[in-house]
Amino acid sequence: MQEQLPQSVMKKAAKGISYIAHPLRLRILEFLDVNGSSSVSEITKGVNEEQMIVSQSLKKLREANLVRTKRKGLFIYYDIYEEYPASIFACVRKLFGYMTNNFYFLVDGYKAILPKDYTTMVANRIKLFANYDKMKILEFLLLKGESNVSDIAAGVDMEQLKVSQYLKRLRDDGFVTCRKSGRFVYYSITKGVHMTALQCIHKRYDGLKNKEDF
Repeated sequence: MQEQLPQSVMKKAAKGISYIAHPLRLRILEFLDVNGSSSVSEITKGVNEEQMIVSQSLKKLREANLVRTKRKGLFIYYDIYEEYPASIFACVRKLFGYMTNNFYFLVDGYKAILPKDYTTMVANRIKLFANYDKMKILEFLLLKGESNVSDIAAGVDMEQLKVSQYLKRLRDDGFVTCRKSGRFVYYSITKGVHMTALQCIHKRYDGLKNKEDF
């Protein structure tokens, strides 16, 4: 069974997810996922925004190690660096396919730019769980399965009242479900972009020879 991520790693991961939870940054990452290595001018044209604003967003994404750069002659090109943005797009494209009955988006490996309003909705959805404490709770449920509040509180080293408050928000936002059994309420993580993000973060961490590189 996988172990929970160290505190320092989860804090870095939560920071990275919070950077993704922004409509323009998510659209930039989506453009790079579909088109591969691209210059600032190509990205600017692709997302239809002012170059200064795109450059500022790229700077933030680079600071969060979500994109990397390489120089080709006079130009600097950007690529997705972390694994989880690309995996998140694979998930949200399939969700879009199911919502719209669009067969193409249900095919594994299919890449295309999603409608802007849908990408904005996804960014706002990610924003709802892009928080260290929420991600720790979701991670615990992902790894340990259905659990009650006291078990979760002990597992994430958090006050039970605080865990209950976060679980209510997570349930209201559709990230967890619950069922009552006797005196206890048991919580489970639901499927979606939140689960995909955590799985990809773990996959990257587990694949690193030097864990300090995370």
